[in-house]
Amino acid sequence: MYLNCHTYYSLRYGTMSVEQLVQKAKDNGLDTCVLTDINNSTAVPVFAGECRKNGISPLAGIEFRKGNEFLYTGIARNNSGMRELNEFLSRLNFEKTEIPFPAPGFSDAYVIYRRSKLPSRKLYDNERIGVSNQEITRLISTKADERSRMVVFNPVTFAGKEDIFIHRSLRAVDNNILLSHLSPEQCAAEDEYFISPENVRKIFVSYPGILNETINLLKDCNLSIDFDSHKNKKIFSASRYDDRLLLEKLAWDGMKYRYGEHNDEARRRIKHELEIIDRLGFSSYFLITWDIIRYSMSRGFYHVGRGSGANSIVAYCLKITNVDPIDLNLYFERFINPARSSPPDFDIDYSWKERDEVIDYIFKRYGYSHTALLGTINTFRGKSIVRELGKVHGMPKEEIDALIDNPSSPAGHNEISETIFRTGSRIADFPNMRSIHAGGILISEEPLTCYTALDMPPKGFPTTQWDMYTAEEIGFEKLDILSQRGIGHISESAEIILRNRSVDVDVHAIQKFKNDQKIKNLLRSGETKGCFYVESPSMRGLLQKLKCDDYTTLVAASSIIRPGVARSGMMREYIYRFHNPDKFKYLHPVMKEQLEETFGVMVYQEDVLKVCHHFAGLDLSDADTLRRAMSGKYRSGKEMQRIVDKFFSNCREKGYSDELTREVWRQIESFAGYSFSKAHSASYAVESFQSLYLKAHYPLEFMVAVINNFGGFYRTWVYVHEAKRYGATIRPPCVNKSCYKTTIYGTDIYIGFIHIANLEDKLGKSIEENRHTEGPFSDLGDFVTRLNPGLEQMIMLIRTGAFRFTGKKKSELLWEVHMLMNKSRTEPTKRLFAPSIRDFKLPEFEHCSLDDAYDEIELLGFPVSMSWFDMLQTSFRGEIMAKDLNSYQGRVVKMVGHLVTIKYIKTVKKEWMNFGCFTDSDGNFFDTTHFPQSLVNYPFKGAGTYLILGRVVEEFGYASLEVEKMAKLPVKPDKRYG
Repeated sequence: MYLNCHTYYSLRYGTMSVEQLVQKAKDNGLDTCVLTDINNSTAVPVFAGECRKNGISPLAGIEFRKGNEFLYTGIARNNSGMRELNEFLSRLNFEKTEIPFPAPGFSDAYVIYRRSKLPSRKLYDNERIGVSNQEITRLISTKADERSRMVVFNPVTFAGKEDIFIHRSLRAVDNNILLSHLSPEQCAAEDEYFISPENVRKIFVSYPGILNETINLLKDCNLSIDFDSHKNKKIFSASRYDDRLLLEKLAWDGMKYRYGEHNDEARRRIKHELEIIDRLGFSSYFLITWDIIRYSMSRGFYHVGRGSGANSIVAYCLKITNVDPIDLNLYFERFINPARSSPPDFDIDYSWKERDEVIDYIFKRYGYSHTALLGTINTFRGKSIVRELGKVHGMPKEEIDALIDNPSSPAGHNEISETIFRTGSRIADFPNMRSIHAGGILISEEPLTCYTALDMPPKGFPTTQWDMYTAEEIGFEKLDILSQRGIGHISESAEIILRNRSVDVDVHAIQKFKNDQKIKNLLRSGETKGCFYVESPSMRGLLQKLKCDDYTTLVAASSIIRPGVARSGMMREYIYRFHNPDKFKYLHPVMKEQLEETFGVMVYQEDVLKVCHHFAGLDLSDADTLRRAMSGKYRSGKEMQRIVDKFFSNCREKGYSDELTREVWRQIESFAGYSFSKAHSASYAVESFQSLYLKAHYPLEFMVAVINNFGGFYRTWVYVHEAKRYGATIRPPCVNKSCYKTTIYGTDIYIGFIHIANLEDKLGKSIEENRHTEGPFSDLGDFVTRLNPGLEQMIMLIRTGAFRFTGKKKSELLWEVHMLMNKSRTEPTKRLFAPSIRDFKLPEFEHCSLDDAYDEIELLGFPVSMSWFDMLQTSFRGEIMAKDLNSYQGRVVKMVGHLVTIKYIKTVKKEWMNFGCFTDSDGNFFDTTHFPQSLVNYPFKGAGTYLILGRVVEEFGYASLEVEKMAKLPVKPDKRYG
């Protein structure tokens, strides 16, 4: 009887989750329920699964609207009809066209119009007229033949009357208007909730034909969602048999490249893996991934293969990954979940500059109808809820900000704020908008519209309307094609080294890098700034505490640095056990048996599986489900709770004490949500070693590449500062030397035009291009003639020192450029000849390097002509320097440091504490700890150089400063501005 039910996937409209909707249908005695969310089919698979669990027959379709206006509802007669509706909506999304009225002629879908808006043409055979409970009294004057096409049409939007205000709030947010300005047309009718079928029949008792037509429509429809079979592309070549033969050939060929012809262990593992891959039907998955790698390598693109797929020796031989499973004792079977029989996942990282070209290849190679980016659902969360609801209640921005900043303040509490918080708690985690997953791509055997309608975001690639959870539930395995700045700086480093030093670096010689003494020295000393994944203050500290100087230790460090581990105390415990392997006790013999390699500490995701399986007796399927749930990759709360309960009950049955069980569970919780698989950590460590090799042997070229790729842990000035530490001479931009990006000649690094604030990209790029075609610029007039820039752009270039090659002061050049250019000209015109410059004599202007430094800070963000310390009013540089810290353990000292970065942490008492990172005047970094009481009296006051009083503390040989007092030091004023 209900042909038009909404969930909260009718964005900013519906108020019920899928589970709520199905439960309400069951409570009201429905044996069939039809889901028709507005302009999407996001929830259809989940809805079908939930109905199946509750003994309800699921039917589905799509309600089509133009803005707030209802047009019609399409209901699929079968799976072909659902595909038809999905294809129709997808086409409209691709073409960015409005939904047409009336509906096209669907072959396998019914269309229902409201009586208030019917087509001017004759209704097609598949079209019906919907009549709601309220319209029953208006049917008296209708003719029998008109009523023959009518069906009961009572939309469902609310669980009950209590949802009406929630709905109105959502509609106001969606329309970006005040609640008081909402019109009835913008909202659902207030009776849009379930009533029992018996009551519906009573209402329509005088019109049995309408009831029968509704029942007949429902009987004519069915929907069957297959949750069991794999949906990915099944065959890569001509047949499954041919896929097996091709994969075998590629694996054996790859073995010769990776291991030589006579490695028995490699041969044994490859043979074993190939048997599993063929038996489970994963050959095409591996071959598709190999095909993508083959294409990207043919283009010269660097990649890093990671994810649990890096456990596979076949993937290593196919060059999908660069992690040797034999070297790290990785096992392929660890990530084969027997319940799902799903393939290991591959995450392939590319440079941010090359990723889109790889994605473009995938779509063109496998077809737009069979390929899609994976969608994701952004939900209402946190501050955004208060901001959105505050606006629709008419609160001024200042009051909204105050409510967000101090939600518990009595001053902000009133009837409106209470309503906002009450409503906000209801819509928290409601879907808000559809978006794109960070890198997931699906390659499907059947057209993707068999499963979902597709969106077309600005990125220009079809995108599923449901997320990775739904994809997995219906049998898809995503391939992650991700972008990463680290790869960009590795590939660009090699290019710069070739250009600057004529050396062709092989960045893939990982075995060679593992034994490189210079790399070991960088790791031990924490000299890793700019290097992928190992440059943050906390990671540099961990490396020094571990005295890390080898690949295996770095692999472990890459996982234990993850959030949660430090808070649980297990990171510190791991460091202690690493240095004192004979001075600790294992929690239980199972821990020694399974985790001896990591000193009884769960470091990798595999360790969580081992403990759950061998200690708690969970089967591997449940253990993996628990791991996935804790890392946010599994959304069934009930299933998660079932496994947690089983963990504790199994431990009781095994006779473990409650104290032991709780401690093991605490450690699992701290690791499972954040730790990496060992293969994933190993992949990251490979990339770290590539970065470390480049920094160790070609530090200046490496730092230029890091500067040019942005996206590192620190701001640009830190990397410029690091290049200077390693012997570079830093030059401000120069129109005759600089490029759009930062460049290097020998040991001279010229800042790129890209770093000049507000300089037009077009001008920055054209300077380099023009110089290459027409030669260096002879003077200011020549530059103006050839490039025709605007006056404001010229002033910026002059102030950064880009015309210092002329030998003239900035003040002279500014006079000259004003004489050359007509300030009032709005559209510059190209001059055929260089303008003549009147010879004039200017008075002598005062000039000093401090003026240049202030210009550079304003336009580049950092000084080049002098250091931050040279700008201080005081000459005091601290009682000790960073390199001396270990000699002053336990003593209170004064240090001077320029602030690099701050990490904010909330204590268990909900108080803020900070971890600071500073550089001293020698250019060396030191770290500080600021406890809550210290911060109350001596807070950070923005960027700048600080005088710091603190006690030197040491942990595992790594010294830092516990701050007692701190003050920001004054700098010399810019005298040009008084």
